Amino acid sequence: MDIEEMRRQLRALTDRAEITDLLDRYLRSLDAGVFDEEWAREFHTEDVTAEMPIGTVHGRDALLSHVRRGMALFDRTVHLGTNAVIEIDGDRATARGAQLSTHVLADGPGGLFVSAGHADNELVRTADGWRISASALRVVWTRGTPPRLPEDFALAAPATPTAPAA
Repeated sequence: MDIEEMRRQLRALTDRAEITDLLDRYLRSLDAGVFDEEWAREFHTEDVTAEMPIGTVHGRDALLSHVRRGMALFDRTVHLGTNAVIEIDGDRATARGAQLSTHVLADGPGGLFVSAGHADNELVRTADGWRISASALRVVWTRGTPPRLPEDFALAAPATPTAPAA
């Protein structure tokens, strides 16, 4: 193996590790609950597009506002991501993984809401490292009581399939 091939492989491994770290830190940040401008810059490009169960937003400022409002519906959360398949093409990448999210509702005594689905992300390499430029969370099943959404969220929220009761 020549030096150039080793450099290429090292770059690919480093990129994959950095993207995995970014996505893991993003999910953990949702549970930490600190959503400020630094949070938004740490994970997203300025022109990010995000499709979420509570609507689609365009731009980092809109995403920040939407996440703040959405996460305020919960007292506590645990977000787990796994099985990410990462494809890297130069300074762009895609990542698709599974996501399981457990939420304790803020508006009820111990109400629990669980959702699972697929997280699709597009990423770009920036001067500050990899950032998410587009994301889509597609929920495939839910369990428990969903949060009561404010009317403006309810209008934008797509329907999500629910698993039959056990």
